[in-house]
Amino acid sequence: MITEPKKRDVALVVDDSPETLRLLTDALDGAGMTVMVALDGASAMRIVDQITPDIVLLDAVMPGMDGFETCRRLKRDAGLDHVPIIFMTGLAETEHIVRGLEAGGVDYVTKPIAIQEMLARIRVHLANARLTQSARAALDVSGRYLLAVNAAGKIMWATPQAQKLLADAFAAEGDDVVLPEPIPQWLDQARKGKAGAKAAVMAPLQGHEQLRLQYMGKLGANEFLLRLAKDSGADAPAEFSSELGLTTREGEVLSWLSKGKTNRDIAQILGLSPRTVDKHLEQIYSKLGVENRTAAAAIAVNAKHQKS
Repeated sequence: MITEPKKRDVALVVDDSPETLRLLTDALDGAGMTVMVALDGASAMRIVDQITPDIVLLDAVMPGMDGFETCRRLKRDAGLDHVPIIFMTGLAETEHIVRGLEAGGVDYVTKPIAIQEMLARIRVHLANARLTQSARAALDVSGRYLLAVNAAGKIMWATPQAQKLLADAFAAEGDDVVLPEPIPQWLDQARKGKAGAKAAVMAPLQGHEQLRLQYMGKLGANEFLLRLAKDSGADAPAEFSSELGLTTREGEVLSWLSKGKTNRDIAQILGLSPRTVDKHLEQIYSKLGVENRTAAAAIAVNAKHQKS
């Protein structure tokens, strides 16, 4: 059986020292990686316009645009937010390490470079990046309206579905969107576990619709996971739950179904995946003894009229 050759990881090395470039190129090539070389930040920006590396090794001190600014531009302008960047420099003071991490780097090694240590760090960061990408891809496919923010409310990443809702809410796209007050204050209460901070109305959308945020948990030292749902402004009562023997969530799904919402609409409103809505509908049909949404909606409307 013919097997396809394993894809080689691509490393971009940015350094103005020919000796360092030669040392790293030989080591990375020997480790089975494809190596691209840039002598300065501007050259690195031109390279990533053509190909996206899997990891970047970046000298902090270079003539012209230094490594810190290069890192910021790679993350911001080149869209390499998911690509790990390791700083290399002879500067070992804490302030330089902090600058590198604040610029978007994930690690910091000092020169002279210990090759085996560098290769070990590269393997760890490549593995972490793949896990992160796989997790986000899974979230994207599931249809979840999820996003992560820092403590100040700045959006760090969002699934495509959440990005669309946020773009509609703010009439803007980009990496510098910060959730407006009182959301950061609410987030602070939610992560401290205070009562009443489980959900918050955020920003009005077209047609008097609003976004609702739910705190899902802490991802990192300064990264918090939120779920985004669209609320049409009218209440979405689960008034059918007790009367018809449904769970609270099934009652919510049936309520929106009775209002003429499609499965996709319901998924978006409740912050669920379309597949989850389908599962809820299967349970609803079974419990109500019906075979389709029209019959279920009719029962819901009749129950509502009897209640009123």
